[in-house]
Amino acid sequence: MPARERILRAAERLFAEFGFQATPTSRIAEVAGVPKGLVHYHFRRKPDLLTALVERLPDERVDLQRVVVRGDVAESLHRLVTELDGRLSASRVLSHLLWREADTHSVVREALRQRYETLIAQVRAVILAAGVPARSPADVDSASALVARAVSYRHSVARHTEEPEEMRRELSLIASALEAKAGAAEPTGR
Repeated sequence: MPARERILRAAERLFAEFGFQATPTSRIAEVAGVPKGLVHYHFRRKPDLLTALVERLPDERVDLQRVVVRGDVAESLHRLVTELDGRLSASRVLSHLLWREADTHSVVREALRQRYETLIAQVRAVILAAGVPARSPADVDSASALVARAVSYRHSVARHTEEPEEMRRELSLIASALEAKAGAAEPTGR
């Protein structure tokens, strides 16, 4: 395995266990089995390690055709969340670490904010593709933000919780509210 990869793996593990501030680069080098100078060769500053770790998060863009069930918003959202959870499972420690470090490192905070915005747009696209009438774009936007917040929260604590049925109920509730609101907005045909 290349030295850069060993360094990143060691940094991820140590940052997750001890925190960014409490982990010296000398310890990262020791765990990676490389000289300390090689850590600084690949990453000039310690925060550059965090930037590189952010780039290792899995891509959150999902092909709509893989998740959308026309006419079933709840199932479409469930499939989207399941797909995103599957991607997260490969990086639970990394995801938790980055959520924790977002409070003190702007590069991490900005990367997570961009991922959140992408998630909102993706949820909105799934809702619309599943066939909720666009009677109230504000309701679709609110539902998209709620789902994105729920997913983001779950991913921020992924190492500590595993409650897929609770999420399924929440998604069903949001879908029902959207469908009821859309149904109430339709003309009665008088």
